[in-house]
Amino acid sequence: MTNTPALRQPCPPGVCDCGREQLLQQANSDLRILLLTRTEEKRLLERLENLESLADLQNLQRRLYEQLGVRLAVAPGFNEVRSMRGLAIQIDELPGLCRKTRQAIPTAIRRGLAKRPEIAYELLNAHDLFRDV
Repeated sequence: MTNTPALRQPCPPGVCDCGREQLLQQANSDLRILLLTRTEEKRLLERLENLESLADLQNLQRRLYEQLGVRLAVAPGFNEVRSMRGLAIQIDELPGLCRKTRQAIPTAIRRGLAKRPEIAYELLNAHDLFRDV
């Protein structure tokens, strides 16, 4: 008897546009994103809020892609960065990724960077902050 991993519970009808049901009905679909249960999502958000360094953030980005197929990009915004809101945090569209999760991940990252602003400075420096000086 094989143990199948627990899949995320469906969102209430009409509340989310994640496409969970369509993803389950497709034959060759990537179901990794459905492994992100609500408890695992809480652990992920807590982890993102307690970042240790830029390397830690980059490691989490890599692991999100490897384990769940979620592409996450964090970079300075197009205009001047005056606060954590000026950072562009982008999550690629992915069938099965809940709307609330898509909103919660950038919020958790911003909270983590607000707690440790030196990580945001490292991120800015990594993207050539001083190129015109």
